[in-house]
Amino acid sequence: MNFKDGFLWGAATAAYQVEGAAYEDGKGLSIWDVFCEKPGHIVNNHTGEVACDQYHRFEEDIKLMEEMGIQAYRFSISWPRIMPKGIGEINPAGIDYYNRLIDCLLKHHIQPFVTLYHWDLPYELHKKGGWLNEEIVEWFGDYAKIVAENFSDRVHNFFTINEPQCFIGLSYIGTEHAPGYEGTIREGLQAAHNALKAHGRAVQMLRQYSKNNIKIGFAPTGAFTYPATEDIKDIEAAKNMMFKNITEDNWVWNIAWWNDPVYLGHYPKEGLEVLKPYLPKITKEDMELIHQPLDFIGANIYNGQMVSADEETKWKLQERYTGFPITSMKWPITPEVLYWAPKFLYERYNKPIYITENGLASSDMIAADGKVHDENRIAFLEQYLHYYRKASEENIPVLGYFLWSLLDNFEWAFGYTERFGIIYVNYTTLERTIKESGKWYKKVIASNGEIIR
Repeated sequence: MNFKDGFLWGAATAAYQVEGAAYEDGKGLSIWDVFCEKPGHIVNNHTGEVACDQYHRFEEDIKLMEEMGIQAYRFSISWPRIMPKGIGEINPAGIDYYNRLIDCLLKHHIQPFVTLYHWDLPYELHKKGGWLNEEIVEWFGDYAKIVAENFSDRVHNFFTINEPQCFIGLSYIGTEHAPGYEGTIREGLQAAHNALKAHGRAVQMLRQYSKNNIKIGFAPTGAFTYPATEDIKDIEAAKNMMFKNITEDNWVWNIAWWNDPVYLGHYPKEGLEVLKPYLPKITKEDMELIHQPLDFIGANIYNGQMVSADEETKWKLQERYTGFPITSMKWPITPEVLYWAPKFLYERYNKPIYITENGLASSDMIAADGKVHDENRIAFLEQYLHYYRKASEENIPVLGYFLWSLLDNFEWAFGYTERFGIIYVNYTTLERTIKESGKWYKKVIASNGEIIR
């Protein structure tokens, strides 16, 4: 069996993680540029100043994509690279860079998928309050307008925001990610509501100023689940936990808290009840703004939680056995989630689905024969894609798959100590080497998934 005709095979990156050129050609500061300056924020005090230097090497990377048969590239635009202060002034060199990147992708028959925001907020906007300032709704809308005016003649697919769970939960509530604000639940919920309104405003502006028919989605992550067995009670328990398990401590990772407003037009009632003491003012107009028509769902899925039925709570989280498989980042390996999560998402939201991120962190190295024998990544991807193909076979409308990541890169707080790429990057010389997983992925793409066991 293989995936449906037209299924799209891609790879993904984020601007701050791969571009480098952090202070070149008129780019403004981002919160990550500033966050990385303080010793102790990032492992080994690494920064994204150079990263993979894709800013200067994108043609080489695109040729490697073409060599692997990759059909689509999901990349993010650096907001401060094209608008150094976040509002107002436009940087021609930044616009030119993305124009050249897009043109090169199309020349090599690779579809560009643009993400507007993958965490690199302009520092000047952070100084004005960032996601805590309601004005960011219009700031983000103006930025989306600039993107539409300059790139929508050739880019037909957009994602507004990537993983708000992380840039709110690890940044405005926690301190692991930039800007490391460590706010209250109330502040986190306000920033989250502002982010969802900004998403809606961006959708409006993309559609208003687009030069072509475009398609738009949203790319959150969250606490995905899968049932312990195929018993209907376990299936319902897993589904209920994925959408209804909302507490003061875990709301930020709940799937429904972010997706329900976007796709259904309202926050989940379970969350409104539990979080009532901390909620910002939420108006009918807010919800209408958030609930813009979208074309697909993006989902960043790396792992899930196994759930069984429980008479008292309706769900019970299953403990993982001793020796449960994990990645080098200690994330559990749960391939079943790539069947069940798309199934649950489609049943609730009735939209076609892209897996916008999925992959493995591994301690890769170049062997004596000059190759990177990342057999563990191949095993991981094959298992996950086996279950994703099962979703396709059952006519769940899965449109494509974006492997994370194209390149080894700057892995946020982990610096350069974790490697997700199917291309190995020597961070001293910046030399690229396609890993064995990249060669395997080429065969998967050529067969449209048929070779997956």
